[in-house]
Amino acid sequence: MTVLSTVCWGSFANTFKVTRNYRFDLYYWDYGLGIFLISLVLALTMGSFHGGSTAFLANVHTADNINLFYAALGGFIFNIANVLLVAGIEIVGLAIAFPISIGIALVEGVVLSYALQPRGNPVLLGAGVFMAVVAVVLVGKAYGALRTEGSVVSRRGVVVCLISGLLMGIFAPFVTRAMTRGNTLTPYTTAVFLTLGAFLCCFVFNTILMRKPIVGSPVAAADYFRAPASYHALGLLGGAIWGIGTVFNFVAASLVGVAISYAIGQASPMVACLWGVFVWKEFRGANARAKGYLAAMFGAYVLALVLIARAYAG
Repeated sequence: MTVLSTVCWGSFANTFKVTRNYRFDLYYWDYGLGIFLISLVLALTMGSFHGGSTAFLANVHTADNINLFYAALGGFIFNIANVLLVAGIEIVGLAIAFPISIGIALVEGVVLSYALQPRGNPVLLGAGVFMAVVAVVLVGKAYGALRTEGSVVSRRGVVVCLISGLLMGIFAPFVTRAMTRGNTLTPYTTAVFLTLGAFLCCFVFNTILMRKPIVGSPVAAADYFRAPASYHALGLLGGAIWGIGTVFNFVAASLVGVAISYAIGQASPMVACLWGVFVWKEFRGANARAKGYLAAMFGAYVLALVLIARAYAG
């Protein structure tokens, strides 16, 4: 399930890439609704299959209200981080944005989650996290090798990525708290309230960005309704893909601990890179240096996954 969550988290953005000249601010409304709806569907089916106190609705009634709040707050924070990450990619490119944002989030999220729930071998987990960070840096190096000479990195874009990474690393500890303290949430309940928080965040943060965007000109709500139905369907599909990955990651976290499942899930840049190489042909005509970084990245990620998996086995 952790590997499947990695695949889903690294694949959802393809649905946005299919659209043409469509603002991410508008796409995100359908995406936010999609992650909530799929989480709710899975909670009412897979999460309620065996009935009893662990069924979704029963768990909502018995769980501590503070844990429901923590899950929703984690989703609210994640949503801001995710939007800022995409804005950062638009400003400075994938080469700079992903290493900064995902690298910070990976280290911060794992360390804080492990502090709340110390499960697994800390030495192997730390080594695995380090190799994952190395892999993310190599992703950036590979994309950076494709940049044209004389390109300038925006300081504002770097700051946006820093804020995104810090916020993205915070949501995992809230999930850990909701799933491990007091009358806890099941993974399915956690996913529902996290995605609910993320969707509600759209009405605050996304609305602000539509009026005062970090990238591009302001857009109106009417522009959303002018978009083709296929674009709305793609947004919902992208949300469903990410939501499935999130539910799977939380279910796995209940077995191996949030730190380990989160760390493996954050290997998603490797999957995104595979899509970029083999489907979107982003490395067509790449030089030997870019291809070398790419090969090293795959090796580092494989080693990271092995070390993190061994951290649980150990």
